Amino acid sequence: MNISQVKAELLQLRKEIRRHNKKYYEQDAPEITDYEYDKLMTRLKELEAAYPEFITPTSPTQTVGGTARREAGKLVAHDVKMLSLQDVFNREDVENFINDAIEKLDAPEFVVEEKIDGLSLALRYEDGKLIQAITRGDGTQGEDVTENALVIDDVVQNLVDAPKYFEIRGEVYMTHKNFMATNARQEKLGLKIFANPRNCAAGTLRQLDSRIVRERKLSMFVFNMQKIDGAEIQSHVEAYNFMARNGIKIIHAYKVCKTFEEVWRAIEEIGKRREKLDYDIDGAVVKVNNFSQREILGATSKFPRWAVAYKYPPDERETVLKKIELSVGRTGRITPTAVFDAVNLNGTKVERATLHNQDFIDGLDIRIGDTIKVYKSGEIIPRVSGVVVSKRPENSEPFKIPDTCPVCNHKLEREESAADYRCVNPNCPAQLENHLLNFVGRNAMDIKGLGETSIPKLIAEGLVKNVADVYKLKNHRDELIDKKIFGLAKNTDKILNAIEDSKKNSPAKLLTGLGIFGVGSAAALDLIQHFGGLDELSKASPEELQTVPDIGGITARHIREFFDDADNLKILTQLKELELTMAEEKKISVEESAIAGKSFVLTGKLEKYTRDAASKLIAERGGIVKGSVSKNTDYVIAGEKAGSKLSRAFELGIKILTEDDFEKLLTE
Repeated sequence: MNISQVKAELLQLRKEIRRHNKKYYEQDAPEITDYEYDKLMTRLKELEAAYPEFITPTSPTQTVGGTARREAGKLVAHDVKMLSLQDVFNREDVENFINDAIEKLDAPEFVVEEKIDGLSLALRYEDGKLIQAITRGDGTQGEDVTENALVIDDVVQNLVDAPKYFEIRGEVYMTHKNFMATNARQEKLGLKIFANPRNCAAGTLRQLDSRIVRERKLSMFVFNMQKIDGAEIQSHVEAYNFMARNGIKIIHAYKVCKTFEEVWRAIEEIGKRREKLDYDIDGAVVKVNNFSQREILGATSKFPRWAVAYKYPPDERETVLKKIELSVGRTGRITPTAVFDAVNLNGTKVERATLHNQDFIDGLDIRIGDTIKVYKSGEIIPRVSGVVVSKRPENSEPFKIPDTCPVCNHKLEREESAADYRCVNPNCPAQLENHLLNFVGRNAMDIKGLGETSIPKLIAEGLVKNVADVYKLKNHRDELIDKKIFGLAKNTDKILNAIEDSKKNSPAKLLTGLGIFGVGSAAALDLIQHFGGLDELSKASPEELQTVPDIGGITARHIREFFDDADNLKILTQLKELELTMAEEKKISVEESAIAGKSFVLTGKLEKYTRDAASKLIAERGGIVKGSVSKNTDYVIAGEKAGSKLSRAFELGIKILTEDDFEKLLTE
């Protein structure tokens, strides 16, 4: 290889690694496996070792991966730099590290422990009280995520033994159980599905809303003492004992070793049990135990010299792809799944793995009959890493997801710049449960008592096959009571009455409940205010629909396709015959609006609207939105966690509106 080729490869490797660092550390959306990333880094290190004159200060080998994201929280400088660990990949590398330490130190001890796959977090305590939580960021400064850390059960807020200052470092992670529950909620709400627990934990910790952090139930292991003032601690194990006395959750089942053979046995023991853990690990860490000996070894600009991270080789097998199955999620997303001859990975039998979407299939050029390579991502999730093209059967053809839904045969759609195909038929049986939950939900028809417990039972009994059937349940009262779907007679009648009362809801709520792609509660209100009702809306052309503010070409197309579908029209006809409110009694102009000229202040977190959407609805009806409460304020709309503005409104005797009050006011 000549010098020009070396420079070109160095440039390409650094560019590619920086891109993957950004995807992993900043966007929590890695595109390649840890093993593939490690291979890139290993190649870069090999080239830089052979040509040290070409090493640059900004090379990924000389910097800590990732930068701190300003939008996640204010940036805070670290008291102790949060460095990465030097990765090693074989027995020889571990032995070299141990022998080097033994040669330089006096009878060193080593601690071997699990390397948790999550997001590093530093916790600072003053006089025993937690004062700040900071992500690693670029190692020099990180993001302040204290509010989010406070809702993590494993984060201790008050120490029993209270040194003047105490700083520790740990790894925030998500258990497999909580990861599955979070993705189930995401799928149900039609939101992004996380690829693995690490991405989910990292994205969650950086949320601006601590309620989301609490809901997703993050966990944390502490693996290092960074700094202490006011107490003497001489070693890593002493620090662990101190933390344990204070209720801090430390890495469990660590081993103290004195020889390389002991260290290697401890690494192998972790490797044997890793598939049984309820959390992901991405290796084993070997650390010098004594803190003064750590100081002797020191650190580079990127790595401490007193620790290494051993990375286990991926358990990968070849197998034959028998077929690709297509499933329809509750939001209509089409997921292709590889079905292959069973293989054993990490001690478990595996015969299926997700293929994500058409882009993933195209990227690997996966074809039925191919010999594919399968491995376990994060020790739990089977993945397909590639195709053995040399073993490909003759006359094989590229696989393409059909253009119709495998469940309802409705045409599939793929939006521009999106990777997923989606069935947009709201009456698709695969989506029925999610569609009904949306229909009866608070933002739509708001039918109390109908929800996640009863709707699956109604579907299973064949009592509800579409939204119109909800209003026919009164005809099945005896059967509902007999099968205790809603409980006893009293509760059954209560829910049936709630269903009947919901017929009086505004057509905007009904439109929201129909589940037209892109039409939420704010858009539904705009459309009904513009057209007056569902009959008029159903006749509108795409061009007419786009005259409504914030209704773009894609949403207009989805609306038009919904009303052009014969099955949808049958259901709308049934809803009209069942006497639901299909049109506003009178279209309100700005001059006639009850809020024209009125002054509003928004405070707290609204559930149904963003601040911008609520402000827009007020402005369109002639109201005025202001930033602070004064004696001239007419209304304060208060959401959850409303603060000083709400208190000020009470002092001045200003009318306080809930979101439901606000919606009623909009239509007066």
